[in-house]
Amino acid sequence: QVQLAESGGGSVQAGGSLRLACTSAAHNFQLYSMAWFRQIPGKEREGVACIASSGDARYADSVKGRFTISRDDAKRTMYLEMNALKPEDTGMYYCASQLLSVDYACLLDSAQYWGQGTQVTVTS
Repeated sequence: QVQLAESGGGSVQAGGSLRLACTSAAHNFQLYSMAWFRQIPGKEREGVACIASSGDARYADSVKGRFTISRDDAKRTMYLEMNALKPEDTGMYYCASQLLSVDYACLLDSAQYWGQGTQVTVTS
């Protein structure tokens, strides 16, 4: 079991920015594909962004151009920079990780390990 801990959630006005962080307890963090998911009230959990161990990233269409995912392997930490936030971005954001057979891939529809989540609230 890999422990993941999110931080950085909070409340912000529409158009504002937040930066989420996820720290992993995995000693071989650099081998893991990492991702952010979110659970919006009334909707299924969805993949927001993911980053492969190679650094290649993918984004959901709803956040492209506004969110940026990154990782710092030396700190065993992944980040999500969220700009131009909208009220519809409100939800619980989860950090996730998994080991894949290739280092250039990441997935937005599955994960092995999950964090507890951090709440993001965007007010209009």
